[in-house]
Amino acid sequence: MSWRRLWALIVKEFLHIRRDPRSLAMAFVMPLVLLVLFGWAITLDIQNLNVAVYDRDQSQPSRAYLRAFEGSTYFTLIAHVEDYRSLTRLLDSGEADLAVVLYPGFAEALEAGRSAPAQVIADGSDANTGTIALGYAEAVTNRFNAELAGGLAEPAIDNRLRVWYNPELKSRWFIVPGLIAVIMTVITALLTSLTVSREWEQGTMEQLIATPVQGVELLVGKMTPYLIIGLVDVLVSVAMAMWVFGVPLRGSFWFLMVSGTLFMLGGLGLGILISTVARSQLVASQVAMVATFIPAFLLSGFLYSIDNMPPALQWVTHAVQARYYVAILKDVFLKASPPTYLINEVLFLTVFAIVVLGLALFKFKKRID
Repeated sequence: MSWRRLWALIVKEFLHIRRDPRSLAMAFVMPLVLLVLFGWAITLDIQNLNVAVYDRDQSQPSRAYLRAFEGSTYFTLIAHVEDYRSLTRLLDSGEADLAVVLYPGFAEALEAGRSAPAQVIADGSDANTGTIALGYAEAVTNRFNAELAGGLAEPAIDNRLRVWYNPELKSRWFIVPGLIAVIMTVITALLTSLTVSREWEQGTMEQLIATPVQGVELLVGKMTPYLIIGLVDVLVSVAMAMWVFGVPLRGSFWFLMVSGTLFMLGGLGLGILISTVARSQLVASQVAMVATFIPAFLLSGFLYSIDNMPPALQWVTHAVQARYYVAILKDVFLKASPPTYLINEVLFLTVFAIVVLGLALFKFKKRID
């Protein structure tokens, strides 16, 4: 390998990126736009649930129970209806997320020390929101029951619940770190998928082949600028996660960057591999998008738990590179996990990068021949 030729190739690729506004936008603007867009748009927090009530008892205890809903930060009472038809209309139209029905005899049952009849109806068309709404309603009811007991009765089990790593259960805290992996998966593959196919389309590949440049020099020369750009993108993304979205970085920053370098080498190698196979920039970019975005978004554990997927899909996720970097990002950001806890993830990223880069070099040499 000639370091002089390699340096010349790196400078050539940097000059091309600087002169090409599309490459510049894709390298620096697109990751930031995607991080801001998805970081703000994707949230699983539910804080404003509209509630309609049908109080058939109209007693002081029933009104006290409904005030417990009003006192919660999660619920907004939007309507007091007088019949079931109005209640159904509010749920059908989507104006209400939850309905509370209190039956006659509510106060009498409480005074007699019996269970009072109350019905909570959730809109199940959005299963996630419905499940969370029912959980919030149960918590309100439990608190109301405790207030009625006046704290005199000792519970059989006194649960002291505590959440580690994300005490306020902010969904953005686990979404944003994983989002960095998803975005960088797409960006790295897209950037390099166009490099070789562009040379073929513009007819400059024949000129490169006619020079003494070797395949490995061309591969490294084309990847190096994008690796540096990718590291800058990761650096900016981590800074935005901390200071824009408020996600704490509790683990090692340097471990995050080293594992990020391995991750990007694999992504860049995948882009080069696609670029050597595709015959045009359009096909290369489409293949890169399909091969990276869908697996990274759906099968990496970024948003959906891998443990809840069917067994066959769980096996498929082992081949998804983003799965391992998502795990590293989440554990380093929130748990401050040491590198020894994440050695399997690092090993896979290393093996993936070696295999993909080897295949890219092999395909590139074969195509030159």
